[in-house]
Amino acid sequence: MSGKYPYRRAGAVIVAGTVVWFVGISPVSRVYITPDATERLRMLQAGRRGWIVGQHLTAAGTIAVPVGFAAYASAVPGTAASHRKARKWAVTAAAALLAGAPPFVYSLTRRASDLERFADRRGSNAPFLLYSGLQVVALAALGGSLLASPAKRWIGLTAAASAPLFGGILLAKKDIPPLVFYLIEGTTGAYLMTWKEPES
Repeated sequence: MSGKYPYRRAGAVIVAGTVVWFVGISPVSRVYITPDATERLRMLQAGRRGWIVGQHLTAAGTIAVPVGFAAYASAVPGTAASHRKARKWAVTAAAALLAGAPPFVYSLTRRASDLERFADRRGSNAPFLLYSGLQVVALAALGGSLLASPAKRWIGLTAAASAPLFGGILLAKKDIPPLVFYLIEGTTGAYLMTWKEPES
């Protein structure tokens, strides 16, 4: 990201994308924890407009967050050995997030276009699992990048430690609330907004 304050600007994009994502999943949020398919469908039909708008907002946030991390990766200096390592991991994190966004956006379009299908939980879960797996990879790489940088260790450890935790849940349950990814990524974005800018 060119111009002044590249970390701050990258962090702002990440935080904005995270906020939009959370706003998007809020309409009819109880549908995710309701076990009965008939009740899920009733809830979706009652809140159809908000649900459809929400899926579009969630898709926008899903795309914006990886763009912010790509901007972070481009802002990491590539001079000293530690900086090169931090940049390599940052590029890996951004690439995983960018690769994971399309499968989840595809899932969101199916949710918006076919309420009955989503209520019945029909269809392949593969796009969501691919997206979630890439999110786990991204968090591990993000942790590596932050730990190799001058950032405070707590932020790098938070991202790094979340990867095996979320990965274990995903393997055991074949499902995971995606909001957990955005809690870590949004926190990282907020940190970047306050981090000392790299030397030019």
